[in-house]
Amino acid sequence: MKVLVTGGAGFIGSHVVDRLVAEGRPVAVLDNLSTGRMENLNPQAEFFEGDIGGDLCDTLFHEWKPESVIHLAAQIDVRQSVRDPLGDARTNILGSLRVLQNAVEHGCRRVVFASTGGAIYGDTDLRPTPESAECSPVSPYGVTKLAIEKYLHFYRVEHGLRPMAMRFGNVYGPRQNPHGEAGVVAIFCRRMLAGQPAVINGDGLQTRDYVHVEDVARACVLAEASAVDHGIFNVGTGIEKNVVDLFRVLRDELDPGREEAFGPAAVGEQRTSCLDWSHTKQVLGWSPQRGFDEGLRDTARWFRGKES
Repeated sequence: MKVLVTGGAGFIGSHVVDRLVAEGRPVAVLDNLSTGRMENLNPQAEFFEGDIGGDLCDTLFHEWKPESVIHLAAQIDVRQSVRDPLGDARTNILGSLRVLQNAVEHGCRRVVFASTGGAIYGDTDLRPTPESAECSPVSPYGVTKLAIEKYLHFYRVEHGLRPMAMRFGNVYGPRQNPHGEAGVVAIFCRRMLAGQPAVINGDGLQTRDYVHVEDVARACVLAEASAVDHGIFNVGTGIEKNVVDLFRVLRDELDPGREEAFGPAAVGEQRTSCLDWSHTKQVLGWSPQRGFDEGLRDTARWFRGKES
């Protein structure tokens, strides 16, 4: 079956494409290269440079005729979404709707959607948080992801779409962009390697569920191939780690002896996040395989290799 991966030259998308290609699947990538990079792109995938909200999206569905879509293209910076909710919605809602509408119009029934577990639940005392928990996102980014999940339900009921919404934790690993505000692991690696301060926001005790990109890519490919008709699935580790813990693992690998540097707390930052992945294991047979310390050290070594 032919698979279209939107955002397939990006951090997560390129790992998904690699897994699909390794399975012998015909793959097309639609990416506007705003954050994706050609160096990430698997040479065995067909590449189309364009935006999910543009005419090329329509043409690609009409002419290439994908049989399933893994939709990863998005505006992913939570702080940017707070600064510019309209721009965030333009990409994450209107662009996604164009993908979904094209899917149903051209007979593409399976859509795997990159949602968020890190931002969709908001702060909650129920941790690890299951998919059944109330969703109370505190950022426009989280709101847009929840909105598309509701649209997926509409398209399933009205048009027979077979959607899988994957609620990712905080994804990290090789190829993550270290030059924006999203992705603390990549940002800290870049700054440590450059001899610059890696500033921890606030007290650094805010927690996240850090999940390795290889585990996330595997979950997406399992969802695409699953016989399950539809569903919502957490993709995390079920383990909370704070930013100080993360800093110390990276520091010990890249810059031993560096002291922690603390800055102001980020305005409106979510305090906690941790995902219950038991439903994902039960339905898709998925479980996280990369541990926190091991995954961070491997990622730090990858960034060090890029600098050399």
